Amino acid sequence: MSAEDLEKYETQAQLALYEEYQKVYELFRYVVETDRRFYLANSVEVTPHIQQGSVYFEVTMNDVWVWDFFRASRFVKNVHVYSFKDVNVEERLADAELVVPQIPGFGEG
Repeated sequence: MSAEDLEKYETQAQLALYEEYQKVYELFRYVVETDRRFYLANSVEVTPHIQQGSVYFEVTMNDVWVWDFFRASRFVKNVHVYSFKDVNVEERLADAELVVPQIPGFGEG
């Protein structure tokens, strides 16, 4: 397999993964980003720990979709992660909760 073939395969795999993400996104309540992976989950608990002057985070997630195109199955019942770097957790808005204010003169024309 040439380097060009490998690059084409990886590009196609990433595109397929992104398309899958768009299809399953609304099934999950939280978007979680760690230094190693990106997850969609229905429950998330982040517990900070301090040990010998260093901080690390213990992240527990349930009903999870994992952004990783090397996995045979991206749907996982439970995930437990430890990270020494930042952990970003976002609760997504349901479409019914999203209210965009109208600002006079903005977005017109």
